Amino acid sequence: MDHLSYKTLNVSKKTANKGWVIVDAGQGSLGRVASEIAKILKGKNKPSYTPNADCGDNVIVINADDTRFTGRKWDQKYYLSHTGYPGGQRRISPRELKAKSSTLLVERAVRGMLPKGPLGRELFRNLHVFAGSEHPFAAQQPKELTFNI
Repeated sequence: MDHLSYKTLNVSKKTANKGWVIVDAGQGSLGRVASEIAKILKGKNKPSYTPNADCGDNVIVINADDTRFTGRKWDQKYYLSHTGYPGGQRRISPRELKAKSSTLLVERAVRGMLPKGPLGRELFRNLHVFAGSEHPFAAQQPKELTFNI
């Protein structure tokens, strides 16, 4: 047998077979849904997964208004941010963040599960979150995914 017949194929941005996937955010708790979305964005569900390339699918998340938390996390959990000035640490609960925009909850959860750096920023651009069930990506013919969560 030829010793070159078993070459590992690395996927690049040009050779990646990127599709479109639609996910309902109301089918489980926020963390469990966000981890599945992050896996799809990274491409870990494909046999051609390459860690250093954008080989994942584009993900459309609908029904971000139906996001769920377990326990009393709506009031007890806090997201911290800093303004950059002394004493500028701010905290906001998920209930207050949802009142501002329900898509921010899903985006923030998924962004924390993606790699940090240029690749993570590129992967995050493939995420599209919508509060309701309407989205403008019908022309891409996305496949609907359900999880066993």
